[in-house]
Amino acid sequence: MSAVVAVIDDLREESDELDDLVGELDGPRWRGPTPAARWTVAHQIAHLSWTDEVALLAATEPERFGEEVAKALAAPDTFVDEAADALVAAHTPDALLARWREGRARLDTVLREAPDGTRIPWYGPPMSVASMATARLMETWAHGQDVADALGVTRTPTARLRHVARIGVRARDYAYAVRGITAPEQEFRVELRAADGELIAYGPEDAAQRVTGPLLDFCLLVTQRAHRRDLAVTADGRDADQWLGIAQAFAGPPGPGRLPRGEQPDRGEQPDRGEHPDRGEHPDRGEQPDRAEREAR
Repeated sequence: MSAVVAVIDDLREESDELDDLVGELDGPRWRGPTPAARWTVAHQIAHLSWTDEVALLAATEPERFGEEVAKALAAPDTFVDEAADALVAAHTPDALLARWREGRARLDTVLREAPDGTRIPWYGPPMSVASMATARLMETWAHGQDVADALGVTRTPTARLRHVARIGVRARDYAYAVRGITAPEQEFRVELRAADGELIAYGPEDAAQRVTGPLLDFCLLVTQRAHRRDLAVTADGRDADQWLGIAQAFAGPPGPGRLPRGEQPDRGEQPDRGEHPDRGEHPDRGEQPDRAEREAR
């Protein structure tokens, strides 16, 4: 099995797992709040549905996709929220679920049938098929975590988390750049322990700056789905410590992230949506900041 097919398979499995969470929800729970400010469960699924459709458009009709880029440039702080709002307003839960299922199935087919070497235009530089699938998986997992938290469900960590972690590591320098900070020149060593005990490592073994912890916790950190204080991710070295305070696996402006456990606001009194942690995220650009990663795929 090729690496490209493997990550597309993982994307399908990640989407199916989220589908299992929401497929049987009743109306009130679809309208229930999630940790993302003013986003309901329906907004989370609407966002994923819309992003799949935009990715499909980019892969099949690049000229029309250019019109979507123009819309994003015209309203960079609101276009993601507006798209989710529009789908939620226009669809019943059943219809929204059906639309998401259809869109992701079509994208799956297009990605599998794409010729070797295909580059898909995106909101930043074009992406390889593998990068697009990896980035879609990252966002599906992250928004799936929002849904799971809203429903009080604890998900079992899977080997698919290695894709999320890889994006987080590769996007290290971007996390600095988006904050106007010069990134350290030296590579960091990142050692993450998967739920089955496997060690997943990045960077030189003798690196002075090191990050260690559970794979799940690192993924929650770089997707800003949990506060660092609540996670068992540790840093050895001043630069590594700084990175853990700013790490993000998505592109766009830094989000406010989650508050520490016990300090969450009343969901009925959440901040304006402009403060929600995915503001400016647009779809899965977390894979893009590292040029070497893009060119290698």
